[in-house]
Amino acid sequence: MNLIEELRWRGMIADIMPGTEEQLLKEMTTGYVGFDPTADSLHIGSLVPIILLVHMQKAGHKPVALVGGATGMVGDPSGKSAERNLLDEETLNKNIAGIKRQLEQFLDFDASKPNAALMTNNYDWFKTISFIDFLRDTGKHITVNYMMAKDSVKKRIEGDTGISYTEFAYQLMQGYDFYWLYNNLNCKLQFGGSDQWGNMTTGTELIRRKCAGEAFVFTCPLITKADGGKFGKTESGNVWLDTNRTTPYQFYQFWLNASDADAEKWVPIFTFLNKESIDGLIAEHSLNPASRTLQKTLAKEVTIFVHGEDEYNKAVETTEKLFANTNAPAESLSVEDLENMDGVLKIDFERDKLDAGIDVVSFLAETNIFSSKGEARKMVQGGGVSINRNKVDNLLMPVNSSLLLHGKYLLAQKGKKNYYLIQAI
Repeated sequence: MNLIEELRWRGMIADIMPGTEEQLLKEMTTGYVGFDPTADSLHIGSLVPIILLVHMQKAGHKPVALVGGATGMVGDPSGKSAERNLLDEETLNKNIAGIKRQLEQFLDFDASKPNAALMTNNYDWFKTISFIDFLRDTGKHITVNYMMAKDSVKKRIEGDTGISYTEFAYQLMQGYDFYWLYNNLNCKLQFGGSDQWGNMTTGTELIRRKCAGEAFVFTCPLITKADGGKFGKTESGNVWLDTNRTTPYQFYQFWLNASDADAEKWVPIFTFLNKESIDGLIAEHSLNPASRTLQKTLAKEVTIFVHGEDEYNKAVETTEKLFANTNAPAESLSVEDLENMDGVLKIDFERDKLDAGIDVVSFLAETNIFSSKGEARKMVQGGGVSINRNKVDNLLMPVNSSLLLHGKYLLAQKGKKNYYLIQAI
């Protein structure tokens, strides 16, 4: 099975330019995907392009990860309804360094290998190009009519906010990236999300017009959730790859909580299990959906891929302690159990306030478990808060030292999956 056939059965091909599959069969091909440096960590929305790069390298091709140090200063209108805040150079450099560290976990950069992965930053070539040079040498090759025909531009022009020249020029800059990589690294392929099709084909057009070259693109579908919710978002926000932003336990829980429909769709995309194994998992799961075979396999494979086996084992251990015996009183948890729960947010709280006693709503707000008393009150009324595994049903319930586990801890729960360990200090 060749690379494109592999990606097709996994559901990772949306649009593909004619000749792409033939190019990949003909020779070792250099292909790239771009990463937007809007933060110093990637989130799980970036996992698909990362996995595409890994598949490419496994198939014997040469992957290039381009970090948009220059285009990150401009902003991409694709999929956006309003102008994006632009980042300063210092912030961009910090973000780029963080992204590079993460990409090195997944790809083989051993320069002795012919298909060693490469990282590039488009600021390295844009910083030496003057505005006049760019207009003269690049802008003249792409018509305004061609650029305005792109969906990402049309939607913004027809919308209420319009589009600035800065963002309008983004597709030309991304097109130039492809042209530069084609000329300097013999890069003949670009891939990314389906919302990038317009920007990517501008690159192939620029290569054709400027140097009579031939280049190719394919896109993968944007990941969606069966319930219509946004993929990669939780109550706490984005699910990040950085353990300081999203703990391995929280990361594991995201995948474990996938619906049956989402898990069946995501297992081929986010794991490297073969078709026979995945078909077997789906069949096994259908016989006993309550076993959550698909979700457990998905969570295991993705957590090991991103965080390693040790962190996966810790996430499973924490999950078992928190959920396997929820009917058991919190007092049955040892000090070691409480202190070693990875992924449970730990909060210090003044012992004096607990000695004096504090109402539960104020306690939840002052520990920042909720951002306000109003939010805490609403969740308590809805039955979504527990202290030491006991549901809170009284807005005036006192939280005091008598509730401390082992004279030191309180275990709070918000919703189904958010746990907090409060330590009296």
